[in-house]
Amino acid sequence: MKNPEIFNQTYTTYWKKLNAFSYTMTQDKDLAQNIVQDVFVDLWERKEDLNISAIEPYLFRAVKNQVFKHYQNNRFDKTVLEDKFEDYIIDNFATIDPELTDLLYSLLDKLPEKRKEVLLMYKFQDMSIEQIADELGISKQTVKNQISAALKQLRAGMKEITWLLPYLFLSSKFLR
Repeated sequence: MKNPEIFNQTYTTYWKKLNAFSYTMTQDKDLAQNIVQDVFVDLWERKEDLNISAIEPYLFRAVKNQVFKHYQNNRFDKTVLEDKFEDYIIDNFATIDPELTDLLYSLLDKLPEKRKEVLLMYKFQDMSIEQIADELGISKQTVKNQISAALKQLRAGMKEITWLLPYLFLSSKFLR
C-alpha cells in the first residue's frame, strides 16, 4: 500500500462499499463517511508498518472496529451494531470473503430443506414472495414465515461464529 497509485485505486474501489457498510451500521450519513475517511487516513499513515495480505476484509474489519469504537466511546449498546453487521453479511452474501462464505454455506446446510429453498429463492434468485409462493404452491404468509425463520436461524448461527471473523479476515489471500 506504499504506492500512491495502489492506494488511490483501493480508495476508489472500496469507498462506496465501505460507506454503505458503515451507514448500515450507524444510520448516520456524516458519521459513516467520517468513519470510512478515518480508516483510509489511518491506512495511509500506517502504510510503512502494515503488511496486509487481504485488503477488502481488512478494510471492512477496520470500519466495523471504528464504528464499535465510536459507539463504545459514546456508551451505546454494541449488540445492535453486531446485529446490523450480521444483517449486512447475510444481505451481501455473494460478495463476502470466500472463507466466510464457506462457513455461511455450512449454516445454510443446517436449515430445513424447504426453508433453505425459500431463502435461496428470495436472496439469491431475487424472487418476490409472491413468485416463490406461486412456484412452490404455498401461501405468501408461509413464504414470509420461512424467510423470517431462516434469517433468524442464520443470525443465531452467525453469533456462534462471530469470534472467527477476525481470523478469517487475517488469513484471507485477497490481495498480494
